This record gives sequence, C-alpha cells and structure tokens, in this order.
Amino acid sequence: MRKFTLTTLRDFGMGKKTLEDKISEECENLMQTLKTYRGKAFDNQVILNTAVANIIISILMDQRFEYDDPTILKLMGLINENALCLESLMVKLYNSYPTLIGWLPGSHRKVVQNFNKMQDFIMAIFAKKGEEFDVNNQRSFMDAFLAKQREGKSESKSYYHGPNLGTLVFDLFAAGMETTSTTLRWGLLLMIKYPEIQKKVQNEIENVIGSAKPQTEHRKQMPYTDAVIHEIQRIGDIVPGSLPHATIRDITFRGYSIPKGTTVIPLLHSVLRDKSYFERPEEFYPEHFLDAEGNFKKNEAFIPFSLGKRSCAGETLAKMELFLFFTTLLQNFTFKAPPGAKLDLTPGSGLTNAPLPYEMCAIPRR
Repeated sequence: MRKFTLTTLRDFGMGKKTLEDKISEECENLMQTLKTYRGKAFDNQVILNTAVANIIISILMDQRFEYDDPTILKLMGLINENALCLESLMVKLYNSYPTLIGWLPGSHRKVVQNFNKMQDFIMAIFAKKGEEFDVNNQRSFMDAFLAKQREGKSESKSYYHGPNLGTLVFDLFAAGMETTSTTLRWGLLLMIKYPEIQKKVQNEIENVIGSAKPQTEHRKQMPYTDAVIHEIQRIGDIVPGSLPHATIRDITFRGYSIPKGTTVIPLLHSVLRDKSYFERPEEFYPEHFLDAEGNFKKNEAFIPFSLGKRSCAGETLAKMELFLFFTTLLQNFTFKAPPGAKLDLTPGSGLTNAPLPYEMCAIPRR
C-alpha cells in the first residue's frame, strides 16, 4: 500500500510542475480571501486548513472546496477533533487496556465515531467515482485505486478493497492537511512575534522574486527564507512523538532487546531540540541553518519528517507547499498582532503541537 501510494502521488504531480501550478492557484485564492478582511483581525485556522486541504483533496479526489463549504468544514472539524482527542487520558488508557476501557464512555469512542463518519464520506465519493470511472482517463488517487481493484489479479482482492481505501485516504487527508497547515500557522505567529525576521524574509523575496509568482526553483536563491522555514518546522516540533511504528524482527538496540512486533514511538522532539546540534535549541533562531557567509547549511538533526523507509510519504509535497504558501503570504502581506494582543508560543494539547488559537491582522503590501 505504501509503494502504491508513493507511486500514485508521484503520478499525480507530487514534486512536479503540474502540482506546483495547482498550489500557486490555491495561493491566489488564499490571498483574495485574506484581502477581504481589510487588515482587520481574524483567526487563520479554518482558512489555512482549507487552503492546504484543497491540495491533497485535488490529488485524492480531483475536487476543490470553497473556504466556507459546509462539507469541508465538517471534515476538517472531525480531523481536528480527533487530533485533540488522541492525546486525552481516555484514549491513552484505551490504547493500554482496550478490553477493560472499551465499553466506557469517553473520547476514545468519539475518535472511532469521527473515523467512521470520515469513512462513510470517503466510500460515498468512491462509489460515485466507480460509476464515472474511465480507465483511460484517471484523474485522481481514487481512480488509480479503482484501476488496481479492477485488474482482476490476486492482489486486487487482498489489498485494493474498500476498508484499505478508506484508511489510506483518511491517513493522507489528515496528514496532508493537519501538519502543513499547523506549520504555516506557527510560521505566521512567529513572524508576528519577530517582525525583524519577517522583514528580512520580505526583503529577500523582493530581491529574488519581486512581484512575480513564487516558484520552487526560487528556493535555491533564498537561503534566509529557507532557513526560516526550516527553523519554523524545528521549533514548531509539529509531531514530537512521530507516529507509532513496530519492529519487523527481534533486534538489540544499544543493549536493549526489542521483540518483533513491539510498538516503537520515536521521540523526534529530543532530536529537534538537541543542544549538541542546535546552538539555541529552545529559541527561534534561523541562523541554525545558515553558515558564516549566510549560505543555507543542512543539519543532520533536522528530521521533522522522521527517517528511513517509513519516513513521511508526503515530505516532497509538504516542502513544496510550505515554501510556496509561506513566500506568497509574506510577499503580499505584513502580519501583525491585533492591538493589545499578547502572543503566546505555548503549544496546545493534542496529537500535533499546534499553536493556541490566535488572531492576526494581514496588512496588504501592494
């Protein structure tokens, strides 16, 4: 399923110019929406969630939603609620004692209910896709899945069935929306907190891009902006515990015996805040990714997407989205806090480290 997913994501544009153009179009829609606030304060969560969600939805289902569409608002609400519930006490107890805890009311049941609602939505879309399916005109991830399902091979029944599709699409939709939009929300909050850094990014955008449309190829010429985006990801620490993995065989690691099938939770937080690799691990300091001459420098401890064969499948997509959305936002707006607002960089509770709700003012620059 992972191999199919990676291949299909690439087929539908991940890392290619076609997807870059689609992201740029969504950036333009986002710009127009922000301009309607005319510099007045607003909460950016729903807007950024929807803008980012539209990219992965276009790949998965060949659809796009307006920012106030009730369907996308409902779907994002289910995912955001689950992200909060997954760090609750009842879910943690249920993970440890499912038989003992399962019958009790609580947030563990809400997670399952929300997941089932998402599955119902996905399968309804899939059924419609099946009615319209044309093997010679595959336009989405679901179409590619349908093509595999109808090949008639042994693996068609073993892997390409409804429950697998539902889980795949849910995982990709949730991961493709939540982590990238949360990173962007951290980025804007940090630009508001550190206006001098925001100004440096804007100066580099003006020098390299000017009034043209940002493109991924610009990134190579923009070491400071690149460093800022990396530092946003590092300090944001979006998924501090990565996701649960499991050993595929008995292993010994640093003197510890770990049996096959053991759940392993890698603590990415400990690496992203490692003082051996980052001079000021608890501070927002873009110079972590710049050398003495101001050139971008890599850091092997920068692993927000995890490592190895089971690293984030959407890493290429996320990097493209972050650069294009972030540069387009700062090219067109200066972000400020509403008068009298106090900025809090404490993350809220949940599966991801998201900023606490905040309002901002987007002041048009042109």
